[in-house]
This record gives sequence, structure tokens and C-alpha cells, in this order.
Amino acid sequence: MPDRLSALDASFLYVEDQTTPMHVGGVAIFDRPPSGFTYEQLLALVGARLAFLPRYRQRVLGVPGHLARPVWVDDVDFDLNYHVRRSALPEPGSDEQLFDLVARLMSRRLAPERPLWEAYFVEGLSGGRVALVTKTHPSVVDGIGTIDLGQLILDETPAPPEPFEDMWTPRREPSRMQLLLDAVSETVQRPGELAENVRAAATDAFATVGKVVETLGGVASTVARPAPPGPLNVRVSGGRMFAVVRTRLDDFRSIRAKHGGKVNDVVLAAITGALREWLLSRGESLTPTSTVRALVPMAVNDAETAEYATPALIGNEVAAYLVDLPVGEPNPVLRLQHIGHAMTDHLDSGRSVAARGLLKVSGFAPATLHSLGARAGGSLSGRIFNLMITNSPGPQVPVYAGEARLVEMFPVMPLMRTQALAIGVTSYHGGVYFGLNGDRKAAFDVGLLGGMIEEALEELKGAHW
Repeated sequence: MPDRLSALDASFLYVEDQTTPMHVGGVAIFDRPPSGFTYEQLLALVGARLAFLPRYRQRVLGVPGHLARPVWVDDVDFDLNYHVRRSALPEPGSDEQLFDLVARLMSRRLAPERPLWEAYFVEGLSGGRVALVTKTHPSVVDGIGTIDLGQLILDETPAPPEPFEDMWTPRREPSRMQLLLDAVSETVQRPGELAENVRAAATDAFATVGKVVETLGGVASTVARPAPPGPLNVRVSGGRMFAVVRTRLDDFRSIRAKHGGKVNDVVLAAITGALREWLLSRGESLTPTSTVRALVPMAVNDAETAEYATPALIGNEVAAYLVDLPVGEPNPVLRLQHIGHAMTDHLDSGRSVAARGLLKVSGFAPATLHSLGARAGGSLSGRIFNLMITNSPGPQVPVYAGEARLVEMFPVMPLMRTQALAIGVTSYHGGVYFGLNGDRKAAFDVGLLGGMIEEALEELKGAHW
């Protein structure tokens, strides 16, 4: 039988267009070691690791007439140099120039006729640094059979990439007739899927209530309420703006120790305070009960199965929580408490956030977890939340690509059709790094919002009862 895309993975492809590419991105900045870190070394490192990621050499092949969902097939023309590209900034390149490049790269859809990932090796950064910008479609990363490339190429110890001999031999692509015969065979066994496949290929596959209820499970009652209206929910354009925020993990921990809650609650509270100021700066009228609804995908463990989970699999399940951020509340401590109560209500359902487990996963797990978060968010109707916020804890020790030490990592989450902002957060080696992806027209001032996150964090640090 063919390796057919799941209904969820196929839906990601059906709703994607030039203005709403669904790929998840990452911006990794490295210190170049004295021994150097070249494009050729990166090619060797990626090439050697692809043996563990067969999906990265496969492309999507559609079935004639949409009689069945598309299938994964080996790309007989796979070209590593096409997927791992070389780029450069005019030296000495600034961070602002890098993030402008990131915005342009993220606005371009991945070529649907090739394996759905790309990586850009960016040279010319000031201070001798280099950057790796990655783009991976959420249909590629399921967290069990396939993880994100960014997780696989990062190690806890530095080592020069070893030369490798590519022994991969692609399987022959199925013929049009074979695709049709397989589709007909499956349709005979499950006749209801034929109508569903045709309908999904022609309409918005995310709008079905069934998918929403199935994904959100216990919070399905919240789905009935649409998200509050506001400037975050507009039809997005094809352009993007990208900004970052650099903070320290100790600040979040000190606020948690002072006011209670969890580090993730403090992260959400800082974002809430920033969104409050951002909305006010745009002339939005806020009342004490005004909220912005965030979809917060989080890695979880079922209480019944957590003790049997292995470190390699812990955190691969992601649950999507809807959290109403209290932007109308002027008191920063009360905002934090409201968020803490809301998150506690979700987590009391018998599932625990697997933050500690994630730290045991080999490689750089946040790269995979952000992709899984995009899968969770992409399976829902955009009408029920205003923005997506993903937060994944990373290792608190240095990691390396070859001999190059990772300095910073910023996630780039995709925008939905009617959502002008998405925020990804990753903690690593004492830092907490925010990546803000905004629509170029509706959220042109994401840099201003980034500064407001820093101010909101300072406000929480100085807050007293």
C-alpha cells in the first residue's frame, strides 16, 4: 500500500497558498569556531544525518481526480544543494539585516514538487557569526517517525563533520495507473473517504467542527465562542515582518518565585502586557474585561502513560489550549494570576506539561516541538483564536552544529489566513528567545511589540502587591 498522507497533513497542503505558507521556521545563530564552519561542512553534516530522516528525501505526489489523499514518494531527482543553500549579508551584516532576510525567506512558499524543507547558510554576520535559517512544512514533522532537521544536526559536544558517502537509492515513483488502482482499492474499502477527499481539496479543510472538537478535546465548549475581534484578525498579505526579543531565564524564574505560577505563565503574562500596550498604541479601546485569545500548543504527557515514556519520545504529543489573555487588566500581577489560573484549569485534566522531559530529548527538541505546535494550531479554525503562541524549553547547556556553538535560536511560526501575528518562544542556555512573525501590512510594527515585551517583563520584575 502507498505511504499516504494523513487527513491532517493533506489539509495543510490544501489550504496553503502564496499568502499563507504553512512552513515553520527557525533562525539559529552560531559563533564560528577557530577551525571554521563552512557551507561545505554544513552540507556534510546535513547529508550524514539525512539517513535518519527518510521523509526529507520524499515529495508529495497527488492522486488524479483527488480520488484519494496524496502519497509520499522518493524524490528521484533529490538535490541536497537545492535544499541547503548558501547566502550572505554585506559584511559586517547586522542582526536587523539578517531578520529582514528571514522575513523575505519566510514569505516564500516551499516548492510543492520537491521535498518540503529548505535551509539557508547565511554568512557575513558581524562578529564572525553565521546563521542557519530553516523552513520545514508541518506535514513533514510528526514528532514520532520524523523530527525536525534542526533537532538532528545539533549535538551536546563539538565535533567536526565527518565525510560521508551517500548510499541512498530512491524507490521508483508509482505510475499514474498504480496511483489510480490504489485509490480505487481504498475507496472500495472506505467509500465515505472519496467525497471527503474531493471536498477537502476544494474547500477550507480547517473549518470543520469535527476537526476542532477532536483536536481540542476537553475544551470543546470554548470553541463555540468566536475569538474577540481586533486588529490581529485580518486577511493577511503575502509579506512578512520578523522581530526578536532576547531575555534571560533567571528573570522569569525570579518573577515566578515572587508571584507564583510557572515560567510559561510568566512568558504569557509578559506577552499579555505587551499586547495591551500595543493595542492601546493603535487606539483600541479596552475595558477591564477585554481579552485576546491565544492558542497555546504545549507538549504534554498523559498521567497514565508518563511513567512508561522513554526519553526519546517524551513530549512528542502536543495539546492545544485556548487561553484568554487579560489585556484589559492594568495590574501586571493580576494578569499573571489570571493566566496561571487558566493554565491550571487546563492542566488539571490529568495531563502534565512535559517540560522536564523535553530537556532529556536528544538534540535540540524545541525545533521539533514548534513544528508540532504549528500542526496543532493549523488543525483548528482561525475564527476561534486571535494568535498562536508556542513556548518550548530547550537545553541549558551549549549545543553545537559540528564545532560551531549555537548562541541563539529564534522560532518563526506560520501565520494563519486571518491572523496577523504568531509568536514562538524558546529557552536555551540561560536565555529566553522570542520570534515574532507578523504580516507586513497588518503587523508592520512587530519590532515595537518586541520592545513592549521587554518593558512588560521589567514591569513584572518590579511589581509589588
